[in-house]
Amino acid sequence: MRRHTLDSVYQLYIKDVYRYLYSLCRDHHTAEDLVQETFYRAYLYLDNCKDDKVKPWLFRVAYNAFVDSYRKEQRSIPTGADFFVKLPDTRTPDQYLLNQELWEHIGDVIYALPHNQKQAILLHDFHELSYQEAANIMGIGLSHFKILLYRARQALRKREERKGHL
Repeated sequence: MRRHTLDSVYQLYIKDVYRYLYSLCRDHHTAEDLVQETFYRAYLYLDNCKDDKVKPWLFRVAYNAFVDSYRKEQRSIPTGADFFVKLPDTRTPDQYLLNQELWEHIGDVIYALPHNQKQAILLHDFHELSYQEAANIMGIGLSHFKILLYRARQALRKREERKGHL
């Protein structure tokens, strides 16, 4: 296997890393700063990463950058759920408008979850990491991760059933 370059990793994962970090901090400028920090750390340690594990490793780097930042600030400032809407989009205007309301709703619903449940659903369901990869990023055991993911999905279902969306 060939080694990944920082540029290729950046091109492949910049949007995913930004969405993930924005989902955690809910602030565009903080997310941009954390993306820069993530790729700076990736630049320093990319040679230590196995080729087939770049995405989970990069998400772990991003999560660590977020935790370090959060510890420094001791708080997170929530904002609107428009982060899905503001990202560059290659869809047609019609497709964009049809999905805009849905993405805003999904962002609000996920943000309302407890932190660990939000992490679990973002890493596995949105960023398509395996159970084990997501558990490793969160620094928890596989069984604990599965419980968190199950509870997050149940909470989302209950909220949707109450609103009559299902």
